[in-house]
Amino acid sequence: MFKLTLVPQDVEVLLPANSSLTELEFELHGQDGIPFGCRSGACGACVIEVLNGPAALGEKHGREAEFLDHLGYKGERFRLACQCRLIGDVTISTAARPLAESIEVDE
Repeated sequence: MFKLTLVPQDVEVLLPANSSLTELEFELHGQDGIPFGCRSGACGACVIEVLNGPAALGEKHGREAEFLDHLGYKGERFRLACQCRLIGDVTISTAARPLAESIEVDE
C-alpha cells in the first residue's frame, strides 16, 4: 500500500500498488478531490500538480506531456491524474489554471 496525500484538503488515502488515481473517486466518497472527466487523457479536467514524489506516479509518456504543454501546464510537476499509476508515496494538488489563461488583456 502507498500513501497519496491530497492538499490543500489534507486528505491521506492508502491505495494498493499500481492503482489508478481514478480510484480516489471511490475512496473519497464524493468529498472534494480530483475532478475527472473523460478518464482517457483527452479533456484535461484532472490536471494535478505533483508536490512531492513525482516518480511515484510512473512515467509521463509523450502524448500526456504534449497535451499538458498544449494546455499551458509546463514542466515535469504537472500530470493528468487519469494517466497515473501509484507506485510510491506521493503528495499532489489539483492544478490551478495556467497563468496565461487567467489574464485578460485590455486593448
